[in-house]
Amino acid sequence: MTTYIIRRLLIMPLILLGVTILIFAMLSQLSVTQRLALYVPDSPRASDLEGLAEQYGLNDPIPVQYGRWLGRMAKGDLGFSKTGKQPVGELIVRLLPASVELALWSVIPILVLGIWLGVKSAVNHNRFIDHVLRIVSITGTSMPSFVLGLLLLMVFAGKLGWLPTGERLSPQFRQLVDAPEWITVTRMYTVDALINGRLDVWLDAVRHLILPVVTLAYISLAVLQRVTRSSMLDTLRQDYVRTARAKGLAERVVVMRHARPNALLPVVTIGGALLIGLLNGAAITETIFNWPGLGKRFVDAARNLDIITVLGFTMFQGLLLIVGNLIVDMLYATVDPRVRLN
Repeated sequence: MTTYIIRRLLIMPLILLGVTILIFAMLSQLSVTQRLALYVPDSPRASDLEGLAEQYGLNDPIPVQYGRWLGRMAKGDLGFSKTGKQPVGELIVRLLPASVELALWSVIPILVLGIWLGVKSAVNHNRFIDHVLRIVSITGTSMPSFVLGLLLLMVFAGKLGWLPTGERLSPQFRQLVDAPEWITVTRMYTVDALINGRLDVWLDAVRHLILPVVTLAYISLAVLQRVTRSSMLDTLRQDYVRTARAKGLAERVVVMRHARPNALLPVVTIGGALLIGLLNGAAITETIFNWPGLGKRFVDAARNLDIITVLGFTMFQGLLLIVGNLIVDMLYATVDPRVRLN
């Protein structure tokens, strides 16, 4: 196991280096004015362009520029965000808690319900409950997130008025969490509210989470449900499952102890990919619900042609994807010992 982990850790820098080369190749296609956003926060005057380009080495050979840019990346300097009015690295740090909070609340129903419904559907193959659950999964995988999000907004926030339309907190609680006496630890309101002992703030934060969480969770759990069902059906046809049944074991024991653990092997990969995608920021969902996370800011930057912010976010997402895939590989090797031999 240790050798497997070390081998994966040694590959990581090479993959990350490839990501930086691709991003710098795109960066090098920008104009001098756009590339200067890596070094100066304000748009320079046309008369200053030549001097600034020479000062920051934008006329140097490409390998020299790449080495200098890579050094800045290593220090967390991703340039200046025109739309965020601050350095891209600081912008990511400020927005990340909102996306993490949304992702963590979404991943619980995705994993719990997605796996449970998939197993339930497979065990009751071609029965009434299987047909119902298949309709649920097909509807979830085929429905665009913006359609579901808008429907939920129109019904529960607009027509019924049960839930808020967007943001993370109501205005009165927003003033409270911005006050100096508020203890800020994670900048995830549901967590910090419990730390401060404010159940009213916690409940308000949860109310704001319900609609975006349902939008993200329903679509993702439908994907996980279909994968789990397919894997479980294949596992239930294996010889060792027939042998377990022939020994007289109860069907629940056969399913829960013998079939389900092996059926979950591909689910680990799919579940890890879904979680990484959620942490990167669900752009469409965050935009619909005006959720101030990475996804919404990414869309705003792209809409305003803020190329430096887009590339900075891409670099961060690439790093997160590489680290996330490493964790998934380690979990897979833990679940399936055969992987360690490859």
